[in-house]
Amino acid sequence: MSEAAALRRLIEAAGRIAIFTGAGISTDSGIPDFRGTNGVWTKMAPILFQDFVTDPTARREAWRRRFDSDDVMRAARPNRGHRAVALLLHQGRARAVITQNIDGLHQASGIPDDQVIELHGNSTYGACLDCGMRHEIIDLRAAFARDGDVPPCRACGGLVKTATISFGQSMPEEPMRRAQAETLAADLFIVLGSSLVVHPAAGFPELAKRRGARLVILNRQETPLDGIADLVIRNGIAEVLGSATGAN
Repeated sequence: MSEAAALRRLIEAAGRIAIFTGAGISTDSGIPDFRGTNGVWTKMAPILFQDFVTDPTARREAWRRRFDSDDVMRAARPNRGHRAVALLLHQGRARAVITQNIDGLHQASGIPDDQVIELHGNSTYGACLDCGMRHEIIDLRAAFARDGDVPPCRACGGLVKTATISFGQSMPEEPMRRAQAETLAADLFIVLGSSLVVHPAAGFPELAKRRGARLVILNRQETPLDGIADLVIRNGIAEVLGSATGAN
């Protein structure tokens, strides 16, 4: 039996699916992952949240990196893997997608905002760390090009940061709560393109397995949970999941 066929059988037998995505689902859209051979963090260390808040130099570097990647982010389009996830939600096989990704491609694939549980936030816009006001990247980029820095929040004067969760920053309570609820309700948990080493997010598939769900891991590299998975596929997400679901 092919990998896609094995996955299709598990999907068809499931009552409710929890879908968990990581950077690997977006590499076919041209967005580099973090820990792969050519991953972002093989070239530069992440900037810690505390450094962003306290060090203007680190803050400017964080914004420089974001704007340097802006052309790639803006050009990226959902691939067959994203469309397959959207199809599973459209069919009612899953109620939401839990994602570690910050690229907004699940929403671009047609999944409504309220069905995308973003554990690590979203880099397609900025937000004030004090009042939460949204700031558009295009405006922030123009200000940075002009002044060499991002201006404070126009509503309250607070620091503006991409609406992502950085290392050292508290995880968002509501997405974590929703992700746990989806995990506990599922009888099939599918991991797509995650190394499963970043906690607490990586704890969800392990929780699902402990609660009796089937666990599928579709990722090109090994993960710490391969040994407890019911099906491990080390192949391309777009090809395998697209074939398993019939997505184009």
